[in-house]
Amino acid sequence: MTLQQTVDQALTWFDSGAFRERLAQRIAIRGESQRSDSDDALMQYYRQALTPELSRMGFDIEILDNPRRADRPFLLASRIEDEALPTLLGYGHGDVVFGNPERWSPGLSPWQLVERDGRWYGRGSADNKGQHSINLAALEQVWQARGARLGFNCKWLFELGEEIGSPGLAEVCQQMKTALKADLLIASDGPRLNESRPTLFLGSRGSVNFRLIIRARSQDYHSGNWGGLLSNPGTQLASAIASLVNARGELQVAALRPPAPTPALRAILAKVEPGGNPGDPSLSDGWGERELTPAERLFAGNTLEVLTLLAGNPQQPMNAIPGQASAVCQLRFVVGTDWQNLARHIREHLDARGFTMVEIEEVRGTPATRFDPTDPLVDWALEAMNGVTPHPPALLPNLGGSLPNDVFADILGLPTLWVPHSYPACGQHAADEHLPVQLAREGLEIMTRLYYDFGERGAQLLAQHQAHRNGGEA
Repeated sequence: MTLQQTVDQALTWFDSGAFRERLAQRIAIRGESQRSDSDDALMQYYRQALTPELSRMGFDIEILDNPRRADRPFLLASRIEDEALPTLLGYGHGDVVFGNPERWSPGLSPWQLVERDGRWYGRGSADNKGQHSINLAALEQVWQARGARLGFNCKWLFELGEEIGSPGLAEVCQQMKTALKADLLIASDGPRLNESRPTLFLGSRGSVNFRLIIRARSQDYHSGNWGGLLSNPGTQLASAIASLVNARGELQVAALRPPAPTPALRAILAKVEPGGNPGDPSLSDGWGERELTPAERLFAGNTLEVLTLLAGNPQQPMNAIPGQASAVCQLRFVVGTDWQNLARHIREHLDARGFTMVEIEEVRGTPATRFDPTDPLVDWALEAMNGVTPHPPALLPNLGGSLPNDVFADILGLPTLWVPHSYPACGQHAADEHLPVQLAREGLEIMTRLYYDFGERGAQLLAQHQAHRNGGEA
């Protein structure tokens, strides 16, 4: 079969309702990874949703122990057609966040796929069951079109703990480097730039959370009796935070500011315009780094966010000076940020401004990653997307949020191409999560084109990639 015949076959299969039926069966599996009583449901996803489909295509299935969470093992599927062929790695997660059925709109349920107004509703429809189901379906269409062959070797790694921070994923990838050896990662998670524009992103911003605490005294004291004599931890902590990030959201810690965007990065992001679509919040005027465009703030900048801020009892305020105050803050950052020394940088910054009473605790984070946007593999992926919709594909150097891409980019050393099949207003992690039917159909066409063409000229594409690397980083 030709590429176009294979694409036509895939879309006919989709339009028959076969994909909807497959996704409905997966949505019905209540695999909430945060719950201790969902172990059976999570393993059911491996047994009933993934293993039959992968085995049908000739994949060997292995369940890998998780060194950090025994109840959240991994699934490794491998199909080796010829050791001389290039190898593609896929990734997905079968767990979801809490269903919270009481918050869904009337007639909708997290555990039943419902179609309404051109959207499929159900928990996991966008994150991540729908996305990896699209990729597996595209792979199967190529396998069928080529007479039970792909034209390349293929491996898949699935986990059941992404929604609880992917415990054990880094360790398993380190331990199983040989079994996971591949030439390229193509995976799907996160959102497109918007619903109508196919998107390719090459990594993700990193994220590090930390807690700031002032423990002035063991109890609260009446503000009329002691006001003006006792320090107020709430006032002090608010002032300390204001020294870290100013009133318009600009990061003030010099050592944690991002590197300036390169001309190549600015040129890529000049074609990107965040927000402005149905369901998006209105962007705040006068907020963020003054010298950066909105796209550069989101995809090439660092932001410090205050996630919680607590002093006293917000539910029952008392006329008392609180004894303690605390805040949880988060730094979102791009490649080139010295995030691993965040605690030291924050400490030095606060001490220099007289906030020696502020303690820094619970610092934990994940690295930022970004595959070279000038690599020929990027052009190849964009070419496959071009023409699928009337809108040109968007290239993002990295996702604004975070994904465990560092295990693939840093530990396994792979080029990473992410092709999302969702959009920002999909209700991910919220009530009424959904996947637009047309977006899913477009995703199936994009992935069918990518897999088919990789089977045609994967070795050539990888040779171009290697030549580009040998010529120096862009």
